[in-house]
Amino acid sequence: MRTTLRWTLFFLCAPFLLHAQQTQPAADTVPSPGTVWNLKQCIDYALVNSLQVERSSYNVENSKLDYNLSRAEMLPSINGSAQYGWSWGRSLVQNNYTYTTGEQRSASASLNASVPLYNGFRIQNSIRQYSHTYDAANLDLQKTKNDVILNVASLYITVVFDKEQLENAKSQLASSQQQYERAKKQVAAGALPRSNELNLDAQVATNEVNVITRENNLNLSLLRLKQALQMPAGSSLDVEIPQIDVEDLVLGQSRDQIFDIARETMPEIKSADLKVQASYYGVKAAKGDMMPRLSATASTNTFYSSSADGMRFISDGSPGTLVYDTIGSVYGVKDQYVLSRQSRLAYSGRYVDSYGYRDQLKDNVGRTVGLSLTIPILNGFRSRTAWQRAVISQKIAEVDAKETSNTLRQSVETAYNDAVAAAKTYNSSLRQVQARDEAFRMTKQRFEAGATNYVEYQVAENDLFQAKSDLVRAKYDFIFKKKVLDFYQGKPLAY
Repeated sequence: MRTTLRWTLFFLCAPFLLHAQQTQPAADTVPSPGTVWNLKQCIDYALVNSLQVERSSYNVENSKLDYNLSRAEMLPSINGSAQYGWSWGRSLVQNNYTYTTGEQRSASASLNASVPLYNGFRIQNSIRQYSHTYDAANLDLQKTKNDVILNVASLYITVVFDKEQLENAKSQLASSQQQYERAKKQVAAGALPRSNELNLDAQVATNEVNVITRENNLNLSLLRLKQALQMPAGSSLDVEIPQIDVEDLVLGQSRDQIFDIARETMPEIKSADLKVQASYYGVKAAKGDMMPRLSATASTNTFYSSSADGMRFISDGSPGTLVYDTIGSVYGVKDQYVLSRQSRLAYSGRYVDSYGYRDQLKDNVGRTVGLSLTIPILNGFRSRTAWQRAVISQKIAEVDAKETSNTLRQSVETAYNDAVAAAKTYNSSLRQVQARDEAFRMTKQRFEAGATNYVEYQVAENDLFQAKSDLVRAKYDFIFKKKVLDFYQGKPLAY
């Protein structure tokens, strides 16, 4: 019974399913005593406090980070480093590439940059892969919200049915108490035997038990609804019974037509298709990781050494001048002859008394640019294994997409058959109530006139109340089944 009833009020949440609650409600307060909430308020509260929705939201954020990171791989890679240290003993003086002995302090700094030029289109395919994954994560979040809404609606309708069943039980109890009081007076007047009074008294007690049972069912269903809303059990909460009329019993489209529309509407189908596309680009990205990689590189560095402190000649940067030094001569009888000369470059500049770290860091700057080509040859088959795993993941994604499509088709087919059966059941229940109501009316008149006994009267009364309960169940069941089909077709449903 509850399995059937839990679907009945789901149609009320269809607007939220279609739009997936793009904006979260701001209110998340516990209802005050005596508060009566409708389905929308329950759904809003559940979406704010649902741990499943929160977890799915974090998955979306992770997917967004992966997508942004994949795009950032197109940017240059820039790294800086600095070093400072002490050394003792024989060490190299970097300024003049001579050796010295003693304590020496040194420092260096460098800045390196690298820009990928070609890597088998791995980065481009990774961007496409994570873009589709991010979109799929958003659709998964929408699906999670739909699941939360469905669960809340299921619990909500259970409360509604338990409330109506309680009202029916109270109505039956009131009727039996009325007949019991009437029978007591007739027995006291000697118009009826004592057994009629006792039978009616037993029926009143039975109906009181039914009322207690319905009350317990209502309390339990309210507790489950509070737990789904993450409310304390002590919170005072009541739900509103919606006023809904039965619509046209005719189903305007076939199950295949509804399924074709559902494939374009349901977020789980779109998500599964996006994951297949993402896995396709994942395979191409993994294959690109096995291709050669070409990068443009650039770097700049400088250094300081304490062994270079002291008097130093600092060139002004101008080109050197070739000069010749005479190293010997011969005197003849009349003239002086140069025996040989030595050439050298003379530079212009200045001498400084102190050549500290600032001057050294400034003068020792060096810069390089170049190209770097990396050809993967053997890396423990990591790249090839990653490519094989990507191929398997693509096949799994394709199987998942087929399974999701099959599940949706089965759901549509089941909902369609249920809607057809629910329409027939509602018609039968409606005729049954009309017949039972007339039969009870006639039996009641005969019983009050003393033309029939208590047993016939009680059977007629019980049959009528059971028929009314069946009609309520059939009414909501049909409405829900038809609205589920509308939901699969993406129709705007609002009540």
